Order: sequence, then structure tokens, then C-alpha cells
Amino acid sequence: MPIILAKKCNPKIKAFYDRLVVQGKPKMVALIAAMRKLITILNVMIREGKEWNQNTKLI
Repeated sequence: MPIILAKKCNPKIKAFYDRLVVQGKPKMVALIAAMRKLITILNVMIREGKEWNQNTKLI
């Protein structure tokens, strides 16, 4: 559920998801890839003790 909200509200996650769909990936595969990217970003934030920064480049 968090990735569905992130896809709607976060322009970087939405762009990543849309790029995968345009490349021909099935929507569920693109959704799982975006979820994995969000989890990776959150893990790095926790590890480094940083807050979300909208200007940060996605991994």
C-alpha cells in the first residue's frame, strides 16, 4: 500500500514507475521494482540517520 501512495504523491517514484511501464514492463513488475527502490532508499535513510530530501538523486 505505501508504494501506491508514493506513486501518486512522489514525483521521483512516479517517474521511475512510469519509465518502467513505458519500457514494456508489466504494471505489477514495475510496482514491485518501485517498492524495492523505496525500501532501499528508506534503509539508507535509517542507516545514515538522514531525513527525506526531495532533491536527492534516486539510487
